[in-house]
Amino acid sequence: MKKFILSCLLILCFSAGFSAPFKVKSKVYVSVKSTSLKDGKGFMAGLVSNLSYGDCLVVIESDEKYSKVSLLSDSEIFGWISNGRLTKRKIVKGSYSSATTNDELALAGKGFSKDAENAFKANNYNLDYGIIDKIEKIEISQEEFVDFLVEGHLIAEN
Repeated sequence: MKKFILSCLLILCFSAGFSAPFKVKSKVYVSVKSTSLKDGKGFMAGLVSNLSYGDCLVVIESDEKYSKVSLLSDSEIFGWISNGRLTKRKIVKGSYSSATTNDELALAGKGFSKDAENAFKANNYNLDYGIIDKIEKIEISQEEFVDFLVEGHLIAEN
């Protein structure tokens, strides 16, 4: 199980680090459940806005790792986001039945389905994902995260 999770994390990190740039003025969509629009490139940049799965953005500038984008609904709001959190594929929000959760939509956008999940569970019936569900629910602010990094001497104080 640990090898499977580690492999998935490595694949996600690897693919996020080597994304192709997007065309300027093209529409892109947020492909993760939630993410932040930042005032600069990199994880430690300041927060501009919170984004949700399916939010539509317009590319202002793009390189291999990051794109400067603005909200389609409000071009006054703009900032930087990792290309690994974006897709060119149009995501339509609100057109699904209420029985479909945001998590299911996010997984479907990445190629997962309930059938694929059930097939995996059938072959791995002894796996317990309860702890992963608990970890995914943990939320910390960027300030708390920076404090953790500074306290652990992982970065220098600002």
